[in-house]
Amino acid sequence: MAEVEERLETLQIYKVLQCVLDQDKEQIEKLIRLGIQDLINSTEPRNGHGALHLAAAANNVDMCLFLLSLGAQPNIQDLKGCTPAMKATEHGHDLVLEVLAKAGADMSIVNNEGKGILFYCISATKRHSRCLQIALDYGADVNNCSIKGIPILLATCEQAHDCKAMCLKLLDMGADPNASNLKTGRTALMEAAREGALEVVRSILEKGGDVNAIDNERNHAVHFAAKGGFFELLKVLSAYKADMGIIAMDGNTALHHAASGGFAECCRFLGQRGCNPLWKNVKTFTPKELAKEGGFKAAMKEIGKITRLFKKYSKPSAQNPNPLWALTLHDWAFVHEALLREKFQLLDRGDGTIGKEEFASVLVETGAPIISEQLQDILGRHEKGRTGTLSPEEFLKGSKYLQKAFLLSSYGPKKKKSKKKGKKGKKGKPSLPMPICTMPSNFISRRDDGGPPKFLIPTFHNVTDLNRFDWDHPPQNPLTDDTGWYIDEPEKVYTHINVATKTGDMESLRKAFEDGVPLDVKDLFYKTPLMSACASGNLDVVKYLLEQGADANSTDNFLWTPLHHACHASQDAIAELLLKHGANIDALAFNQSTPLMRAVESGSLNCAHLLINSGAKVQIQNKKGETVLDVAKAFADYRLIDMIQAKLDSLPKPKEKKGKRKGNMEGKAKAAPKTQSPGPSESAQMKQEVIETKPTVPPKEKKSSIIHLNSMITAGETKKVDITFVPKSVWIAEPTTADRMKKREVRREIFSYEVDFDNFQMPFAKNLTEKPLTTAPSV
Repeated sequence: MAEVEERLETLQIYKVLQCVLDQDKEQIEKLIRLGIQDLINSTEPRNGHGALHLAAAANNVDMCLFLLSLGAQPNIQDLKGCTPAMKATEHGHDLVLEVLAKAGADMSIVNNEGKGILFYCISATKRHSRCLQIALDYGADVNNCSIKGIPILLATCEQAHDCKAMCLKLLDMGADPNASNLKTGRTALMEAAREGALEVVRSILEKGGDVNAIDNERNHAVHFAAKGGFFELLKVLSAYKADMGIIAMDGNTALHHAASGGFAECCRFLGQRGCNPLWKNVKTFTPKELAKEGGFKAAMKEIGKITRLFKKYSKPSAQNPNPLWALTLHDWAFVHEALLREKFQLLDRGDGTIGKEEFASVLVETGAPIISEQLQDILGRHEKGRTGTLSPEEFLKGSKYLQKAFLLSSYGPKKKKSKKKGKKGKKGKPSLPMPICTMPSNFISRRDDGGPPKFLIPTFHNVTDLNRFDWDHPPQNPLTDDTGWYIDEPEKVYTHINVATKTGDMESLRKAFEDGVPLDVKDLFYKTPLMSACASGNLDVVKYLLEQGADANSTDNFLWTPLHHACHASQDAIAELLLKHGANIDALAFNQSTPLMRAVESGSLNCAHLLINSGAKVQIQNKKGETVLDVAKAFADYRLIDMIQAKLDSLPKPKEKKGKRKGNMEGKAKAAPKTQSPGPSESAQMKQEVIETKPTVPPKEKKSSIIHLNSMITAGETKKVDITFVPKSVWIAEPTTADRMKKREVRREIFSYEVDFDNFQMPFAKNLTEKPLTTAPSV
């Protein structure tokens, strides 16, 4: 009997959960009144979900208020230890979270992994930021640490690039700036430096974070900043007295990482601030050798300069005019320039100078990284005569105590020297900008009726009553849709055919092609619909166009083929489809670049792997003389470098040429006999044979003849009446909401979740911004 009762209780719980999803309040009240005790807070046995869990996850504010009014507990936990507040926060349902918080939800509860509600706030959306604020306002623990030893600040700093505001908020609310992973030793500062989050790094250091902390592999925050090429971060770390020359367990210094990435300015900065340019890592590579291996000439040049200085000042009798403490002071003054200027402005005597004692007190109050002896040295270098005054502007420039090449103002692009008046410069060849090739107006294909160009097509819309029908509820048959009789047909709205291919407007495309628009119609930039579909990653449109016979080898104004566009957009599925339809795998663009080069520039490992396995040539050079391997090295993508290098190594080596043959060939090949054209008699005979072989066609009876009309009357064909029903408007099937959501999910799988945001970048633009280049890619 106990088993039967337990089964009945479980069925009642599932019934309540189903009613919550159906929003059937009347049935919920009835079940709670007549069902088992405390049914509103009972949970199902599989996942431990209760009624409030489902309402919170569904973002149903009204249902949450209703359940709370019936006595639902806001702190109930499922089998994983998650509360309804955690469910709401995970999905970014800030309105539901606010309702639960006001109802007494405990924000300090943790799940089975030891994670509190703040762990569910880590996401780069505004809704999750509002959830974070609500959780903090109602007492969430900013120093919550999971069972695995990961503090909430560290977990947030792992995504500091996207969740910068959350990191700063946690630090402002009192999170421990020295939070670290107990297993790996990684600190929040290291993770923020790895992400390149400058403001987060500064905030951690200002709150007291240990700038010289190291993880279990002796990696320092400087290592992570140098690996990413974050020059501004290195300035901040140096200003807070970071050890720039620390060596990791693998023997790498920060200079090794900067050289591997080809970051020339970072190499120069680290070499001046204490990194040993002659140090070899575990693999016995110096920084210069790593830069040479990657083909980074600018980095090699900077490392060569600092190597010469290092050898010069490493001698026992040599005195370095740029001591490390002075460099650290200069970096500190640069980072705190705004604060220092504000304080110096209050003490200004009107002529841009302040007293020595006042200047010293400002440095001491703001925490300048110098001792008393060094401070006296600075005062002596900047004092004007024996007046007891000095200029703060000269101190901020740093030229009084450092050489020009070591000043931060010497970094960055060099200014062009202005030509002196009276002297004529050398005349060089004028460099004209390359004009963008567009289609002349007389070549644009227009309609016969004088309408817009053929690449502008009318947008198709179903003419129907939206109060009765939509794409989720179409008419069942033409008889039920009589809206064409009382709704006026809208005016034609023309759209670019390439816009229709990007958005996947299949009906407008089909209608346009039926009306005579060429399948490979080109716009002003010679781009066809197939190119646009490939560039936007619309696989369904590409399949349709290729099935209709679109040219897979057409070219635009830069001689890009559809395969170039597909590889540029990292669309390996589209590239494979184009190759099956005869696309030229080694098609050359305007600058002699191949689709494989476009795939490498976009960082698409799948596209490059597909092209190489399909027989793409890796030895082709563009107009700059660069091969695919050179392009991969310029983008510093070691996955692609290794793949292409392996392909080059697998190619057979060319055979060595043997000695030239002596003398000329003994005789010449006989010329092929010319084909003789048939004479007049032969051609006449051939024509006669063709005429004789033609079949005789019986003469057709005229429709107006008496015999024909008599046969029609006898057969009864003259009495036939066409009673076919022709509806006023015909509904064309449109994608339903489920189809549109599935299409969006497919795009998310291809381009990641970032495709839904306004700042989404295609693979090439994203690769270009995330990986600084030493040689800019050509068009």
